[in-house]
Amino acid sequence: MTPGYLALIIFVAIFAQVGMIMMLGLYRRHSEFKNKADEPACETEHADSQGDALLNEDPGWKGFREFIVIRRQIEDTQASICSFYLKPIDGQALPKFKPGQFLTFKLLIPDPATGQEKTVIRCYSLSDSYHPDYYRVSIKRVPSPDSRPELAPGVSSNYFHDHVEEGARLQIRAPSGHFHLNEEEELPVVLIGGGIGITPMLSILNTLLESGSQREIWLFYGVRNGSELVMHEHLRSLAKAHSRFHLHCCFSNPAVHEIEGVDYQHRGRVDIPLLHTTLGLQRYQFYICGPKPMMETLVPGLSELGVQSGDVYYESFGPATLVRQDRVKTETNQSIDRDITVTFSKSGKKISWDQNAESLLEFAEAQGIDVESGCRAGSCGSCQTIIESGEVGYNQQADADVEPGHCLLCITRPKNNLTLAA
Repeated sequence: MTPGYLALIIFVAIFAQVGMIMMLGLYRRHSEFKNKADEPACETEHADSQGDALLNEDPGWKGFREFIVIRRQIEDTQASICSFYLKPIDGQALPKFKPGQFLTFKLLIPDPATGQEKTVIRCYSLSDSYHPDYYRVSIKRVPSPDSRPELAPGVSSNYFHDHVEEGARLQIRAPSGHFHLNEEEELPVVLIGGGIGITPMLSILNTLLESGSQREIWLFYGVRNGSELVMHEHLRSLAKAHSRFHLHCCFSNPAVHEIEGVDYQHRGRVDIPLLHTTLGLQRYQFYICGPKPMMETLVPGLSELGVQSGDVYYESFGPATLVRQDRVKTETNQSIDRDITVTFSKSGKKISWDQNAESLLEFAEAQGIDVESGCRAGSCGSCQTIIESGEVGYNQQADADVEPGHCLLCITRPKNNLTLAA
């Protein structure tokens, strides 16, 4: 065999081996590609699940966060209602909230009797749509009642009006509250606000209109006369700009110069006949916020008209919350079937439970027992009290975090003999 022939054989063998290696590599790549095409897209699914987790995450913050008042604005002709624009000190974007919810404030207010600062917890509804750099609340100054001038005026509302200026710093908890717009439904919306109960309605209204929602909206706004209207020009401009928004201002005691059909739409209170005549028999979602007498009339009245309870959302402003008349008997109110004794250990009082009391907070106040309170709706936690013995039942789910062995007096009733550290 000549050297040239041997070299040719070696070259052919090497070429064949390289070719086989290349073909094997191509086969493996094809197999890997095929296997990957048949596998689920794990990375994509993982990324999507992370996105879902972020969407479902509670956007609020824990505890109290420091804010600064960047603007004050009087909203009515009597200067009794003032809006406060609140920006976080840390400069971080604010979490979104559900229109209709409120903020909880921790205030340090001097006690007139002692001069010592006292912590006061109060809740105020957000009065605007969401803005990433500020929140807004609108607060009405609460004077002493005309019929009871000896009673003290509203502590926190007067503090805001008299002492909280631009540049003031406030401690605020994240937005909360069960009363808010149901954005999953597409039903037409009826907003009913009485007095300062207009504030959460402004949040709902502004949100719906700014979002481009096509839902039909009615606003029934009840006050005594034009001097009590909040942001009237804003409401009028919205009604002119949006054909699907219908504004109905109702004056129960209009001034002499105020003309029906010009300054207001209806003389009298917001009542069931007015709603029935104006709205007809179509299905709506009702959102109601106002003083307790308004709620006690409208909520049962809508039920009698055949409106489903699930289509009525409400929040009561005043000394007690409203309870549905058709409330199903639960463990919470089974105490009406037996005698129960409530003992307030710090006050040294042992009292038979009043079956008509809607909550332990209402019961304690009726007995002259001094207990802290704020929202009266289970959200701020200021009425949290130690249970020394016995059990309580909740009228509704609590928003505030309740420590073990404690209860929120504003939304609980006793289930058996009870001793509280109050």
